Amino acid sequence: MSFQFLGPDPTEAQLNHVLTELANGRLPHDIEKRNVDVKEEPGRRGPGGVVQAGATENEDAAKYMAGELACLANTPGGGALIVGVADDGLHVGTDVDAEWLRHRIYQLSDRRLTVDIREVDLNGTRLLVLRVPEAVEPIRWHGRIQWRVNDNCVEVDAATWMSGRLHRSGFDWSAQPSGYRLEDLRGSAMEVARRFLSQAANDPTAADLSSATDEDLLRRLNVVDGDGNLTNAGALLFVETPSTAIDYIRRDHPGGDSTVRIRGDGSLLSQLAEVETAAAASNRVVHLPDGLVRGQVRALPPSAIREAIVNGVVHREWPSDAPVVVEHVGDTLTVTSPGGFIGGVTPANIISHPSVPRYRSLAEAAAALRLAEREGTGVDRMVADMLALGHRPPDIAEVDGPFVRAVLIGGTPNREWTEILAASSSGALSRDVDLLLLLDHLSRHGWVDATRAAPVLQRREIETEAAIGRLADVTVNSEPVIVPVAGVPDGEPSAWRPSDVVREKLPTRLQHVLSGTGRERMILDWARARGRVSSTEVADLAGVATNYAGKLLGNLEAHGYLQPGRANRSGRGFFYRLSTT
Repeated sequence: MSFQFLGPDPTEAQLNHVLTELANGRLPHDIEKRNVDVKEEPGRRGPGGVVQAGATENEDAAKYMAGELACLANTPGGGALIVGVADDGLHVGTDVDAEWLRHRIYQLSDRRLTVDIREVDLNGTRLLVLRVPEAVEPIRWHGRIQWRVNDNCVEVDAATWMSGRLHRSGFDWSAQPSGYRLEDLRGSAMEVARRFLSQAANDPTAADLSSATDEDLLRRLNVVDGDGNLTNAGALLFVETPSTAIDYIRRDHPGGDSTVRIRGDGSLLSQLAEVETAAAASNRVVHLPDGLVRGQVRALPPSAIREAIVNGVVHREWPSDAPVVVEHVGDTLTVTSPGGFIGGVTPANIISHPSVPRYRSLAEAAAALRLAEREGTGVDRMVADMLALGHRPPDIAEVDGPFVRAVLIGGTPNREWTEILAASSSGALSRDVDLLLLLDHLSRHGWVDATRAAPVLQRREIETEAAIGRLADVTVNSEPVIVPVAGVPDGEPSAWRPSDVVREKLPTRLQHVLSGTGRERMILDWARARGRVSSTEVADLAGVATNYAGKLLGNLEAHGYLQPGRANRSGRGFFYRLSTT
């Protein structure tokens, strides 16, 4: 079997990375990828978990691997299964004969899985790497279709799988003829379109589009052809949706009766406008106390509400009859949208991943109407809007169905947080999503370096280092916002902590990492990530005297968490490591 690519094979790159990390002692759950899974051979453990001698044929293992490989084959890009490493990192290995296994998996999958198998030596242990290409048709295992989301197999329905397949082939359902014509337009939808365009302040293109005739407006949106036939995107936006597109439910508190319920009909634009009006009326006004920041804000940023709802509608799976459910409970908004992630988007890259619309024509029309971001999904803006008020960033995940669920948790803004943003030397601090994510992470964990920050920002380490550099240039009261952690050995990557002025201005946010068990967790987190911890580093991280830092380390040693870096326990540069016992 061959895997042909014009450039480097992306799955092979993931596979090589995982194998390298396994050789370096990393645990599988820390390094598994969407297209690469790591498993122990089933049946190798006896009573008490003792590893037993292997066999060249293992029926239980073949059945288990066939199910895992079906999941990988259903995943965009296919994937690879590494067999022979346990979840706890133990290199168990495998003695299963590769040719026997290849043929048995072919039989078990009703001749639908043709697997490429090769042996790999991992520090003296024999592993097997099983690769499958992406399936042309969904492969069912025990009657179910599954594919990988992040590093887990989740069930997916056939329609969603096929929609993803069509998307990857370049087919755009929203650009196809709908059967509706210009004379079927809803006047109310045109009014809503012009209202959305008029709200785009200082945007001459939007103003020009708003003043166009109905027919010209639709032509410029590319949702009607020369004969007056509307595309599916045009029909959805300006005529009607096949079923209710948005189901909005308002409750004043969890478990309470609904006070507002909107199950819209008609055009998608009219449904969006009605739901947006209802959400705005239920979004309470919060009065900020006197201080650097004064005035009134909403419990949830209105722009974040719009982005969450519009994204849920525009990027949903339209062949599904299920509506986008918007639950507005207290100060929390939850948007659940039919259809899973597509095009390589996952919760781990959704902030920085290039836009991958499920229906390009619909997404471009929504962007032209100023409903959504043209450049991306608008997720980065949602994150920035939430963090600017001291709220948590949106929680976006794929759940069974599949559905994509976005949760915005609002409330009263954090006064300490908003005032330090207002006092900063850079007006960009409250708008730059990278800087906000870094500062939020620092306030919750006490320190950061490029390796730790990269997954938070969802960027490469080189980009993350640049973002840390930008944050290091920001000042408050003429003092830097972040400073390097003292005591890091020469030659080791730099790490950063909140500066003293930030500690002074964010006492509530930082209390949990500068005292009690939270401080101990921070110290152990540092030791785990950096491979060592010294009293100088702890003194700087925790803001305590060096002798007290030594007592903290001694206490962690006494409880079995740390062990001395050298036996004599003294001398310049003495440090501790995580205990191996």
